[in-house]
Amino acid sequence: MNLVKILTSQAILEDLNVFKGNPFESMIKYVVDIDKKILALGGEMHSDSEQVLIESGSKQENLWGANIYPWSDPIEIEYISLINIRPSAGNLSMEIQDEGIRDLVKSITFDWIKLK
Repeated sequence: MNLVKILTSQAILEDLNVFKGNPFESMIKYVVDIDKKILALGGEMHSDSEQVLIESGSKQENLWGANIYPWSDPIEIEYISLINIRPSAGNLSMEIQDEGIRDLVKSITFDWIKLK
């Protein structure tokens, strides 16, 4: 498993450089717990971060995966992950379909990651 880290303090771009090339050059996969308002960064698959959060007490139904491109201008977030496929929650694709959940994921992301 590649580097996975639950953020415990705000991160800036320099803090994220540890993820560059580990395993992706321009992207970091991450998972947000929309209930606890925390996130875990890293891993080859979103399930790596998901597992770390579950082991720390998060509930799977509160976890949503995304990808961030912190070194691009403008910074991009993709709300796409295999862990987002949840027919029981009405999310039938890899992309987070609920606008409210996407907004929450984005808000929590930028609460923890200060890139500008």
